[in-house]
Amino acid sequence: MPAASPLLDLPGAVPADGVDEGVAAHYGDPFREQRLLLAGDGVVDLSHHGVVRIVGPDRLSWLHSLTSQHLESLEPGRWVSTLVLSPQGHVEHSLRGYDDGQAFWAEVEPGSVADLVGWLDSMRFMLRVEVVDETPYWAVVADSPEGVRLVGRGDLRSVVADRAPCGVWAFEALRIARGEPRFGLDTDHKTIPNEVGWIGTAVHLDKGCYRGQETVARVHNLGRPPRRLVQLLLDGSVDHLPTHGAAVTDEDGKEVGFLGSAARHFELGPVGLALVKRNLPVADTLVVDGVPAAQEVVVDPEVGLHVRARL
Repeated sequence: MPAASPLLDLPGAVPADGVDEGVAAHYGDPFREQRLLLAGDGVVDLSHHGVVRIVGPDRLSWLHSLTSQHLESLEPGRWVSTLVLSPQGHVEHSLRGYDDGQAFWAEVEPGSVADLVGWLDSMRFMLRVEVVDETPYWAVVADSPEGVRLVGRGDLRSVVADRAPCGVWAFEALRIARGEPRFGLDTDHKTIPNEVGWIGTAVHLDKGCYRGQETVARVHNLGRPPRRLVQLLLDGSVDHLPTHGAAVTDEDGKEVGFLGSAARHFELGPVGLALVKRNLPVADTLVVDGVPAAQEVVVDPEVGLHVRARL
């Protein structure tokens, strides 16, 4: 894991904990920091994320064959998301990256880089590729609620020269408000891409075979995912946020899913993302960690029916 960020030395920095340990949770005013990010005037330190570089003339065709995204003709500079799936279609790794014409650079969730590099190395065979963990030398920062870029670790302090530092609490609140899941927080070992809205964004449906494709295609074309991602609008009168992994229940107390992320949004109030049973009525009020919550649809519970109708 990378050393603690030098931006934790900035005035007002409050360290994050849990999976985001090593960077700032906020710099004194998380709501103001959300507004700064939306206005394009803030920057978020994500230097606790991992960075992987893949070089060699076979890199794009190799990644194309291994992951869920169409990569073999990827033009330089375009950021894409892609997934590594198990043979059963469960999400094992999530990558976001771009090719610079000489190498494919990817950022991954904190703590996941060693496992990813190890697995990729095991799949090289005789192909002309090399996988390098660049986390000690390169860091991830975000200049907007969605866009990220890489900077040299020695240049981290320079990113706040013309932008206000913002913490991961602000970044996460805006992500949750967009209904955008985060691998490892809003997913579990059973998650398939269809459940969390990654079809079309991280999964290309018109490409050649890759590990786990059969499950993704079958659920997309013939059935409906067993679970669906929902945004929760949490009761703001309760004085605490539910914790990651907390059980989500219906009004009768029956467990129907689990909470992934939760945060306080400057306009929406407390919000969260949860994976719940697909057939749960969308109008039902839910309860998580003692907090009532209304649902907002992220993944349509009837998505498979729409596909079958077209077929």
